[in-house]
Amino acid sequence: MRARPTAARDHADLEALCTHLRLGRVAILGMSQGVRSVLEFARAAPRRVAALLLDGPPALDSGPDPDVPLQHYAALVRARGVEAFRAEWSAHPLMQLRTRDPEMRALLAAMIARYSGNDLNPAPAQPERAPEPLQLEALRIATLVLSGEHDSPSRRDAARQLAARLPQAELAVVAGAGHLPNLDDPDRYSTLCRDFLTRHCARDTS
Repeated sequence: MRARPTAARDHADLEALCTHLRLGRVAILGMSQGVRSVLEFARAAPRRVAALLLDGPPALDSGPDPDVPLQHYAALVRARGVEAFRAEWSAHPLMQLRTRDPEMRALLAAMIARYSGNDLNPAPAQPERAPEPLQLEALRIATLVLSGEHDSPSRRDAARQLAARLPQAELAVVAGAGHLPNLDDPDRYSTLCRDFLTRHCARDTS
């Protein structure tokens, strides 16, 4: 039987995967909603994390993400099916690419098309436990916070606030990019990540 997807257990899945692969310390990248999962993993197992890369974070301490109305999308999937969600999500501001590169646009379309919608199924009978406060100021881990120049205002604010709260963080803004800078400007995105990892992880042999 397959488990029901839930963001509340993503960090535990990350830890289980690292254990399964016999990985020691890792550099780990979280994108958008995945930022919280990565930070939860770092909070629970800081000695396993050599560096963090956090791309396009939502506001982490203000309840539901205002950019992503999950309850609306769950109702849409129940009423009209996952294809209706995919069509609406494709038109969402966060999914709009600035690049005209047809390969990047086709890649985004393929990612949306393969999304199953399983995490938008009706909630379980017992509500999930609220996540513990992240205590960002205690995470003394080298961190790169990435933000697209044209991401949503709430996402840009969240990136700046996150970089300010993490003791060893730096902020990089990808010029001309939206919420998906890895697709809008993959060369610049890769250079920023590679340079950061070279500076902070090249000598990490643990």
